[in-house]
Amino acid sequence: MSVNLTNAQRAEVLTQALPYIQKYYGKIVVIKYGGNAMINEDLKQQVMEDIVLLHLIGVKVVLVHGGGPEITEMLKKVGKETVFVDGLRVTDKETAQIVQMVLAGKINKGLVNLLGTKGGRAMGISGIDDHLIEAAVKDERLGYVGKITNVNVQPIIDLLDNGYIPVVSTVACDKEGNVYNVNADTAAAYIAGAMKAERLVTMTDIDGILRDKDDPSSLIPSVTISQAVELFRDGTISGGMIPKVECCIDAIHRGVEKVIIMDGRVPHALLIETLTDEGAGTMVTGDDYDEH
Repeated sequence: MSVNLTNAQRAEVLTQALPYIQKYYGKIVVIKYGGNAMINEDLKQQVMEDIVLLHLIGVKVVLVHGGGPEITEMLKKVGKETVFVDGLRVTDKETAQIVQMVLAGKINKGLVNLLGTKGGRAMGISGIDDHLIEAAVKDERLGYVGKITNVNVQPIIDLLDNGYIPVVSTVACDKEGNVYNVNADTAAAYIAGAMKAERLVTMTDIDGILRDKDDPSSLIPSVTISQAVELFRDGTISGGMIPKVECCIDAIHRGVEKVIIMDGRVPHALLIETLTDEGAGTMVTGDDYDEH
């Protein structure tokens, strides 16, 4: 979609973004991108453009990605049936190898390549590199599904210090060399917390927290942790939103200033959220949060 703006209007748009550029200059923003939000190729191109733009104006962007739908597709191709227990993929040793191949190989390098075509300097790493994400068995019934035990964010810091956009795939390992499939939302929360990020942005395929899940206009623009707990109790937050909001709360407990859940399918949602008054999605903050 092209919008015809005069030069004066273009200048106005840029000057309105200035306070936000100043606010985020030199700050760490972790973006979790994955699953269904990655499926549309045109939108993926726009998300990468937004990330490169943020990077070029001095925001220290860390991109953490999942890729459940592509893992399911690859398992189907090799004739392995996907089984879920409590919403988590049962992962035997062969499945763990396929998860590693799809996430750390195909998806990770695809995103790095795309960022490069948009003018960004990106470097792909996985949770296995320098034991960035360590994990242990979460539940014997699930096999190699990992519960995160430790994160070592030094490799990410090194990449940021050298002017790269780190692109992190969420496979993990233990000290014995076993590979684990870990939840990308959880991994992003741990990484953002360990880096004391200014903000964690979770790009998903829903608008945010809705009062009525069938009515996009019922979006709740911001909640504190206490308010979120009430929304759990009254059933407003239910189904697949429960683990997402739990990860937001976890990130805040770990030291992240604020967490945004937003619809990654909205064109340039990332720029709307970070560089305008309007914002996008639902912002989750601690109970003592004070917007300065």
